[in-house]
Amino acid sequence: MSEGRETAPVTNDPVTSPESPVSTVSPEQAPAGEGPIVVSPSVYRRLMSGFPGFAMAMLSCLVIVGFVLLVTPRRNQSATPQVDYRGDMNGLVAIAPFTVQAPQGLGPKWYPTSSRLTGRANGPVGWHLGFYTPDKQYAALEESNEGPDGSAGFVARMTSQGKPDGSLPVAGATWDKTFRKDKHQRSLVRRLPGVTLVVTGTASYEELAMLAGSLKPQPKSHS
Repeated sequence: MSEGRETAPVTNDPVTSPESPVSTVSPEQAPAGEGPIVVSPSVYRRLMSGFPGFAMAMLSCLVIVGFVLLVTPRRNQSATPQVDYRGDMNGLVAIAPFTVQAPQGLGPKWYPTSSRLTGRANGPVGWHLGFYTPDKQYAALEESNEGPDGSAGFVARMTSQGKPDGSLPVAGATWDKTFRKDKHQRSLVRRLPGVTLVVTGTASYEELAMLAGSLKPQPKSHS
């Protein structure tokens, strides 16, 4: 061993030499996928402080949208019960001792929801036909050869004892108007030979007039 030469101590530190220079890479220069991206403390604080507010805002929006969808009335056509009243109409035409009146040409927004024949052998017969109107109200045709007058007569029962409210011309015919205020029930009444027609419901007089004006006589089948 030569004198004057000192042996460098061995350590666990990385060897630095001209052949293996130390490389310093900033987080912005680090290749993608080779470790986490380091952000400054100030950026981290801004990100974390804004997240709770953002989350609460989104949650509030979802709650509001859900509430609006829940309480907004929607007209679901498939949920509105509809009936085919042609069977009852044809049955009444076959047995009634009078000329039956039935609606024709009502628009597609008139939904027939109920149909019912009443009567007995050798007695009065009647037909009830109810509709859900375009204005989301109720209107019905009540038709019978039952005695129309008197406190228990057909007109009083079908109009719920409605009070006279003038008259209304409809398709060249005059209909008597009645109104039952506490039930919001309006009615149009027309007396024909052998039969009385009552068009009644919560619908406006204008919609009732549309139903009344659509009524057409139904001839008996000769087959």
